[in-house]
Amino acid sequence: METPRYTPNDIQHLPSLPGIYLFYNQKEEVIYVGKAKNIKKRVGDYFAASKVHNLKTKRMVGHIASIAYTALNSEYEALLLENNLIKALQPRYNVLLKDGKTYPYLCITNDRFPKLMITRKTVPPLGKYYGPFTSSYTIKQTLEVIKKLFTFRTCNYNLANITKNKFKVCLDYHLGHCKGPCQNFQDEADYQKGIEQIEALLKNNFASVKKAFKEQMRAAADLLDYKQAQRFKEKLMVLDQYQAKSLVINPLVGDLDVVAILSDDTYAFVGYLHIKQGAISFTQHRVLTKKLEEEMEDLLPLVICTLRSCSHSNAPEVLVNLPLNLTMGPFAISMPKMGDKRKLVDLALQNALLCKKDFLYQKSNFKEKPNLTLVKLQDDLKLKELPYWIECFDNSNIQGAHPVAAMVCFKDGKPSKKDYRHYHIKTVVGPNDFASMYEIVKRRYQPKEPSVLPNLIVIDGGKGQLNAAILALQELGIYGKVAIISIAKRLEELYLPNDPFPLYLNKQSPALKLLQQLRNEAHRFAITFHRKQRSKSTFQSTWKAIPGIGPKTLAALLEKLGSPKTIQSSSLSTLAGIIGPSKAKRLHDYFLDQSS
Repeated sequence: METPRYTPNDIQHLPSLPGIYLFYNQKEEVIYVGKAKNIKKRVGDYFAASKVHNLKTKRMVGHIASIAYTALNSEYEALLLENNLIKALQPRYNVLLKDGKTYPYLCITNDRFPKLMITRKTVPPLGKYYGPFTSSYTIKQTLEVIKKLFTFRTCNYNLANITKNKFKVCLDYHLGHCKGPCQNFQDEADYQKGIEQIEALLKNNFASVKKAFKEQMRAAADLLDYKQAQRFKEKLMVLDQYQAKSLVINPLVGDLDVVAILSDDTYAFVGYLHIKQGAISFTQHRVLTKKLEEEMEDLLPLVICTLRSCSHSNAPEVLVNLPLNLTMGPFAISMPKMGDKRKLVDLALQNALLCKKDFLYQKSNFKEKPNLTLVKLQDDLKLKELPYWIECFDNSNIQGAHPVAAMVCFKDGKPSKKDYRHYHIKTVVGPNDFASMYEIVKRRYQPKEPSVLPNLIVIDGGKGQLNAAILALQELGIYGKVAIISIAKRLEELYLPNDPFPLYLNKQSPALKLLQQLRNEAHRFAITFHRKQRSKSTFQSTWKAIPGIGPKTLAALLEKLGSPKTIQSSSLSTLAGIIGPSKAKRLHDYFLDQSS
């Protein structure tokens, strides 16, 4: 499975829908989670040249490698999902919601005369909960609207003692906000009717409330009481804001998984929502490559199990967009046809459709998605083409003895070990790095045609080594047909042709880290080869001191046992089986004398 991603260059293809977006860095870490009314516009603002950003934002934008998103029905849903994701992922550049706070709920208690209270914790046995609300301001305004429309108590009296006449009405009674059940001025049945009306309002039955508001607003306007009319207009706006809340954000929905799938001949596209306590807490989009033309009904059970495992879900019910006559362990599977649950399935299906659109766009526009580190390296070095194929050279010798060199090859930013080469220096006597570099570069590219040259040559060394390599390319007539640079170890200076001054990249730059990896790999490969040559030279001189052991015997042993070290550690019987008992005893005795 894979999740389609966008690069910062593809912002124009993001949807103009409400939702959340996630910024990833080179390490595939989520560094920022944001919400938006319009995903395309909001993400585009981060990269717009006309926008003035603070230092933190500039730093974050510099680390964005890829972008993912989830489309939702409203900005309200986006706010809630953003909250959940920030708490779960703790992105580096999100600070506002890391403190563990949750959004507020409105609770109608289970008291004899229920109260309304604002809380950030939900404890179902204590009452019924409505929300969450996007801000404290919104919930307080909603509560204020309810106060204007209905009467209810706000006191903390134990109303079980009403019959004992222990209480007196408070200021709310005199202001008309409460009918005084504490002094038995309102009976329980009448009070409960008011609570039922409040619950109807909180369950999105706005029609009757709006009708009353509009009538009172018109009446105030007819009396030229525009201030009062404005108050009712503001209440209508608050109701509209509350009405805009997600229909899926309802504690009664409980815990659910929602999976929608659609497919074509080659791929299947999945939208997944994990609902926790009535709110969206986790989303995913997935693309599956179909191997055997599987039907969606065959893929769906596998998808459900995989996604539930990834999200550690224990939800008792899974909603799907296809009929499944299947029992899958401890959870039920259903395909709702109407209501809030159907809207959840439609939302998951919408995200599956967007996932398909994203994937097909990327597939058609990026036959091979470019390595972002290589894109960065191309930009830093001002290269004409993406350095997909890079070759790096290094020399190795000790005071001129056993001089060797190595070339390592990286393709698409990764080692291509089958293309590694090592060289014996043939034309240089004594320690001369410049002449050695000239020789191996010329030998490497002498038979090459321009069409099979790498995109970039990297030389381990400073300006002198670079100039030696350039001279070799000039004599071969291919200088200018392949980019070439050198990297010096001490200060990580990069030298470019025709530039007397070194280039310094940021120490944290992924482009510099790739060049360091290349240089270190070339050095390792050269050192390893040099050690083998020294060991081989020492071993060959040792053989000459053993009577009766000649080149043919040595070749036979190396063919069977592989290395000098293995030969030295082999038993007498093993050696005798290869070269005969007489030579084996002579060889074995010699090794024993050397070790004693």
